[in-house]
Amino acid sequence: MRQNVAERVGKRRAALRAAGLRPVQIWVPDTRREGFAEECRRQSLLLREDSQETEILDFIEASMDTKG
Repeated sequence: MRQNVAERVGKRRAALRAAGLRPVQIWVPDTRREGFAEECRRQSLLLREDSQETEILDFIEASMDTKG
């Protein structure tokens, strides 16, 4: 007899927990939301002349692995 979805999910989650894993819920920005791109642009423009941002970006560029 087939298991219902809740039973299958429960069994899968129990197996994952037995393997030493735990569930984590992550909330991320909704990139489909109206105004998202505009807000990204606004924040990016605020950082354009920031000396710390420039320093960090220079460090990241110098540290990049461009050969592998």
